Amino acid sequence: MNKLKQRWNITSNWQLTIILIVFAITGSTAAYLSKPVTSLLGITKENLSLWLYWPFRLLIIFPAYQVLLVVIGAIFGQFEFFWNFEKKMLDRMKLGFISNYVDSKLKRE
Repeated sequence: MNKLKQRWNITSNWQLTIILIVFAITGSTAAYLSKPVTSLLGITKENLSLWLYWPFRLLIIFPAYQVLLVVIGAIFGQFEFFWNFEKKMLDRMKLGFISNYVDSKLKRE
């Protein structure tokens, strides 16, 4: 746990606990919400091969997870941590322009 706290620049066990709870809630929520979204789009196991169904579902889960992570993190008082976490992830995926855009909008307000 100390390595994780050091890596994330966290000093308290309480903050680490909250962050891990947010990750758990976000993952479960994104997975739960992906099923109605795929059904709404007409993507079901019955009308699509499982080889296509699961990649489509993952494509829906991934962006939902990213947004929910910041929103749920903010609800738990950890917006700054999760926004920085999200920016690093976007930079690694060569999508840093998204976080730059959002940052510029947040600074104006």
